[in-house]
Amino acid sequence: MTDNALLDVTKIAPRYKHSTIFQTFDNLDDGESFVLLNDHDPIPLRYQFEAERPEKFDWEYLERGPQQWRVRLTRIN
Repeated sequence: MTDNALLDVTKIAPRYKHSTIFQTFDNLDDGESFVLLNDHDPIPLRYQFEAERPEKFDWEYLERGPQQWRVRLTRIN
């Protein structure tokens, strides 16, 4: 994926959201990123990334509501 790739999880069933996001992230090469689009602040997801992929990601808010949140997730070594 590239920096312009968008993963819109607003249309994914809640039980599949995190697994889809992690699968997308795990398929990135070092330095690659994608933009996550969500309808709420994905802070619980960030906590999960910190627990399961510590020091392997960069999290950058591009938009913070109130209608949508966009976060650039980048894979780092």
